[in-house]
Amino acid sequence: MKLGAHESVAGGVSLAFQRAAAHGARSVQIFTRSARGWSSPPLAADERRAFRRAARAAGVPAIAHGSYLVNLASEDPLVRGRSLEAVRDELLRCEALGIPALVFHPGSHPSLRRGLKLVARALDEVHSELPEIFVRVCLEVTAGQGNCLGHRLEHLEEILVRVNAPGRVGVCLDTCHLFSAGYDLSSESGTEAVMSEAVRRFGRRRIRCFHLNDSLRPRGARVDRHAEIGRGAMGLSAFRFLVNDPRFGDTPAVLETPDSSRYARGLRLLHSLIRK
Repeated sequence: MKLGAHESVAGGVSLAFQRAAAHGARSVQIFTRSARGWSSPPLAADERRAFRRAARAAGVPAIAHGSYLVNLASEDPLVRGRSLEAVRDELLRCEALGIPALVFHPGSHPSLRRGLKLVARALDEVHSELPEIFVRVCLEVTAGQGNCLGHRLEHLEEILVRVNAPGRVGVCLDTCHLFSAGYDLSSESGTEAVMSEAVRRFGRRRIRCFHLNDSLRPRGARVDRHAEIGRGAMGLSAFRFLVNDPRFGDTPAVLETPDSSRYARGLRLLHSLIRK
């Protein structure tokens, strides 16, 4: 795995690589715009160029995380329209920066089947409007709070089956979310079974990135509360298996743990689990 972290873009998106280097990160995730607002100023041309220069100099892969407000399953015309516009805008920002993967939560809906259909329909609409874009939307598995879709691998699989261009959609696996959704990531054998199911459902290449987070809550709690690696309810077995799984040797895997000042500690711990 290309072990890294979600880095701040305060002062400019290109500064994320300096912060990643300070933490010992070998991959980076950023927000390209406000994660909790519908609008953001456009990326300046000099900042786009600075990001690309910094990315080439750093030589580490970058991914982006989309706005938390987006709900591709919404039936509210205003929310759905804003969500579609946000996804389009963030895809174009990623394209301008040279970022190949944009992570989004699928959304929420009281009806599972109806919600999954709406997500697939929304992705088809975005893809039809941006036919030439190289960036891939990566649907992230969720913890399953409330009416959130995507807390089962088969939810994401159904979306991939329904979209017109499945090759343009990837998957992001979050360890905290999987564990909180009820998947057994408490042992290496359990983690192996979960990863094998994911590969069977999606194909290895469609699993484009990982979020490596421990969980404050017990398995099956269906609550999204991240914890530092080794300081939550999961233990280290899942992380030990993942960092040694050859199927994901080149896959970006980023920390999203609560305290970014402790990223370096978390990354050192993960590297210490790699079998020589």
